[in-house]
Amino acid sequence: MIRITRKVFSDLAIWMTGLGLAMGVVFPFFMVLMGVPSNLVLTFWFFAACMGAGFVVGAANIGLARGVVGNRLRLLAERMRVVEGNLNKMAQGDGMEECSSEDCYIAIDSDDEIGESAQAFNNLVSALAAAHQSEGVVREFSHLLASQLELDALTEQALHKLMDHTKASAGALLVENEGQLSASASHGMLSTEGLDNNDHVRSAMRSGKRQRVLLPKGLMVSGVLSEFQPREVLVEPVMYKSVPIGAIVLAAGEVFEEESLRGMELLRQALALALNNALAHERLQRLAALDALTGVYNRRFGLARLREEFSRSVRDASPLGVVMLDLDHFKSVNDTYGHLVGDRVLVHLAKLARSVLREGDVLVRYGGEEFLAILPAASQGDSKEVAERLRRLMAESSVKDGEQEIRVTLSAGVASIPGVTVDSPIDLVQQADQALYKAKEAGRNLVLAA
Repeated sequence: MIRITRKVFSDLAIWMTGLGLAMGVVFPFFMVLMGVPSNLVLTFWFFAACMGAGFVVGAANIGLARGVVGNRLRLLAERMRVVEGNLNKMAQGDGMEECSSEDCYIAIDSDDEIGESAQAFNNLVSALAAAHQSEGVVREFSHLLASQLELDALTEQALHKLMDHTKASAGALLVENEGQLSASASHGMLSTEGLDNNDHVRSAMRSGKRQRVLLPKGLMVSGVLSEFQPREVLVEPVMYKSVPIGAIVLAAGEVFEEESLRGMELLRQALALALNNALAHERLQRLAALDALTGVYNRRFGLARLREEFSRSVRDASPLGVVMLDLDHFKSVNDTYGHLVGDRVLVHLAKLARSVLREGDVLVRYGGEEFLAILPAASQGDSKEVAERLRRLMAESSVKDGEQEIRVTLSAGVASIPGVTVDSPIDLVQQADQALYKAKEAGRNLVLAA
């Protein structure tokens, strides 16, 4: 249709009025064809009456079109302005108001193009609302993760959010750290043992693709999930720059909703970034706490651990032992064989000490060739026995330099509470240091207690 003006209803009015006038001109001739005498119909007044009637019909049609179609288009425009206002608020950082059926949606009361337009508009509003809701969930999730760098706290909070989002009844968050995949957080599971070797988890980590496992109704997963009947298990790999760094395992009593699964893609992207940051933070923390040469705690972090163990010992009235270790004649080793060989001797001592100490004991490079061993719950006798075993191992072993075997002995001083009376962890170390000094004075390669 040829456009005449910039307004659709104005064009419609012109065309309908023109059509009515044209029908008024044609109608008298049609009457003649129908057998009406021409002297009755081919007159000025009859032509004028027919054209007037055509004009009235055209005007009536315009009124009907405006009433039937125009009102619906105005309603559509009003609802569009409401949605536009919401979008403007979102762009300015404000929240989007909820679109109720009265405020935004249009009633579908026809099965034609108008009804299709209303349906399309309602679908658009629904899609915008769903997108806004997803964006809000992701924003809240990202904000939550960004505020946490500690791995355990991060994974706990992330898992609870993921379970809420998917309506899962049980779940676990596995993290790969130093080549090992282990459960960093779990909820609703009786045990996470074996999840790292599960075929579906391994497949998801290997392929980088989601694994969905539908289970028969009524099946109880004994020993893995808590007392409920899982209907579906979801394994979602967590990828950072195409490298798998973890996996999300969720179980639900019903099949997961597609809408919540679509949001999982955005959530796992936010989780991947936060998880990578937490792992990097943990590695930096570990590097900052360790001596670069021997891999044991450095003095700063070692003394911090000593203060923690001392406070726990005083609070629980439990023993605490410390052992000061010092290599005998270590300066001569450096002078004779060089500092590289001296470094190898220090590494050798640290390795032997770790083999003797229990899990939970702490080894610290105190300075130079001096080491401090912190032994929670160890009495004076226990501490001296540990020091004597290490002294004997060091004396019986050697460090090779080419064809030469370099043997170095060590001396040790032991102090333990309640064996000695001290007011602070530094006092306890000084007691062990004084015992070490006496061992040196007594001829070295010796363990003495304070």
